Formats: sequence, structure tokens, C-alpha cells
Amino acid sequence: MDPKKLRYSPTHEWVDVEGGTAVVGLSKFAVDQLTDLLTIELPKVGDRLTAGKSFGEVESVKSVNDLYAPVSGEVVEVNQALADDVQILSEDPYAKGWLVKIKVDDPADAEKLMDHTAYETKIASDDH
Repeated sequence: MDPKKLRYSPTHEWVDVEGGTAVVGLSKFAVDQLTDLLTIELPKVGDRLTAGKSFGEVESVKSVNDLYAPVSGEVVEVNQALADDVQILSEDPYAKGWLVKIKVDDPADAEKLMDHTAYETKIASDDH
């Protein structure tokens, strides 16, 4: 995945919508802020996600953080490899480290999210 072509939520999740399916992940910026990841909790296939609502958690040595759905829809695939080895997320957040795939209710919802330039501006201005 090319990070410059993705859309981003204010809570640092990225989304790539093709057709009616969205791949959702966590930005490299967010992963770097969490530092050493310990575990991740993801939804099950068939779960319904609502944009802006929590769908799981990622735990690091620093904290436990909710993961938020950038778009609404039904989970059609979960990255089981992450449950087995959360370090994949640290190593490759834009490819092997994707979180879930969602059959989106409205593919246009992703267009409401930040593009890469807007996201870069946001994280540059955030307090870290």
C-alpha cells in the first residue's frame, strides 16, 4: 500500500477502499508513538463496525489504545497473523500489518477522511 494514496481518520487509522471493500490499518505514526507492541484485539468476521466507534484494542508497553473504524460496514476478513505476532504491525503497518477488511456500507464515506497531505499536517501540529 502506498501511504500517499490512503485516507486517514483523526484517530490514525488508514483506509483503502476498492470497490465495496475497505482495508483498514493503523498509521506508521501511531505505531511509532505506541512503541513496543504487546497484543492486539480485533473483531470477528461478521461483526458490524460503525465509523468512529471502537472495534478493538492495541496494547503496548506504554498504554492500551482503542482502534476506531474509519468507515461503517461488515468485517469480511481479519488479519489473523497479527493476533499471532503483533510485531508485524510495527514492521509493516501499510502492507502485512493491515487490521481488517470491511464490506463498506457506503464507499464514499472514505472520501470524507483526510488525504495524506492533510494527515501529515495534522500529525505535525499535534502534541506528541
